[in-house]
Amino acid sequence: MTLVRVRRAAQLTLPAEIRKALDVKDGDYLEAKVVKNGVMLKPVAVTDRERAWKKIEEITSRVRDLKPTGNPKADEEWIAREIKRFRREQR
Repeated sequence: MTLVRVRRAAQLTLPAEIRKALDVKDGDYLEAKVVKNGVMLKPVAVTDRERAWKKIEEITSRVRDLKPTGNPKADEEWIAREIKRFRREQR
């Protein structure tokens, strides 16, 4: 078990072995969640929404059967459902 010390301004330093195991690098984000016996830190990807949508529009423009609704929220929800469906099928 690795100890992590809380420093000034509540800063923590993740030991190298943990950073390597999680593939966490300088500037990455971690989601912190209080769990039953402690705190869980989970790496998360953060991206600029506008840039992500431009990339999605570029990719989906090449798909023949996809017709965006013009409602970004509805389109995003549909894409999320399709990704979840695809992942379930891959198991």
